[in-house]
Amino acid sequence: MPLPWRRQLLSLLPRLGLGSRPLGPGVTLVSRKDCEPHVTQVSGNAWVVDLEQRPRARLSVEELDESTWLLQRRRGPRRAVHRMGPPELRTHLVVDEEAARTAIANQQMKLAHYISAEHIAWVLRELDVNCVLDVGGNRGQFGRRLRQSGYAGRIVSFEPLPHLAEQLHVHADKDPEWHVVHCALGDEETESDMTVVAKGGATSSLLPPSDFGLKFSPRLEGIRQETVTIRRLDGLLDEVAAGIDDPRIFLKMDTQGYDLRVFAGAGDRIKDVLGLQSEISSVPLYDGMPRMAEAIATYEAGGFETTGIFPVTRDPERLRIIEFDIIMIRVEALSDR
Repeated sequence: MPLPWRRQLLSLLPRLGLGSRPLGPGVTLVSRKDCEPHVTQVSGNAWVVDLEQRPRARLSVEELDESTWLLQRRRGPRRAVHRMGPPELRTHLVVDEEAARTAIANQQMKLAHYISAEHIAWVLRELDVNCVLDVGGNRGQFGRRLRQSGYAGRIVSFEPLPHLAEQLHVHADKDPEWHVVHCALGDEETESDMTVVAKGGATSSLLPPSDFGLKFSPRLEGIRQETVTIRRLDGLLDEVAAGIDDPRIFLKMDTQGYDLRVFAGAGDRIKDVLGLQSEISSVPLYDGMPRMAEAIATYEAGGFETTGIFPVTRDPERLRIIEFDIIMIRVEALSDR
């Protein structure tokens, strides 16, 4: 028998123009009287409710494993299901292949962006990283992704442009383990003019845009020059890692062509860095930006080996990738965890 309060509640529903339908022990579906939802039971304690009354709009239910179901319109486009990893992960990739093929480049880039973020999170866990140096902090996008992926250690974001640092502080100031340093990093202690671009400033650079860069992305031309302070990492490393017992450092660089200068500015202290991320280019968007082969060779000479390379920027006219994110580690760091 229903409990007294349940009986009272159910008796009130008709006055509100609502009806009820028991689905199972302790479970009642409440809906408008003029609406008769289509209900499909998918397990002993799970139901799918389709509010559309038209038969053509009803859902089909396909069991993927003991706790996962694929719901889709009966007369809509079929989705291809691909199991990802071992069965115990209960992970599937569901693709509307017809729709995906009409925008394959965009779909690939979105998938690569997701896989890249998950790969970095995995590398941080495997290396037991407790200090991430976010060089090119911009508005805090990278730091927010780290927190969303479960990383709880220290983040130090370097951002030289005041208008971006102000937005970065909005996120970092709420997080006691997220610090902001107002400078650029490079291979010398100096000041230099930075080309500031519009639309968030993500492509602002200490290097001038190349001829190809201006054709590929006209907004690289910039809107103004702004003088910024440049520091060497080897002079800041002890300060930014202060208070951490046994710092295990990951260096993320996204400086629009200046990554090798940042790397050089670490000097001998680069040995304290266990892993890195760098944006490398097959076709430089900036004058003085090294090509990817030179960048990879430099990092390998510093003791790093590649764990992943992911596309960042595509030239759709020529079907080529312009920029990649490369993630590298010191393999010996895995054994001293």
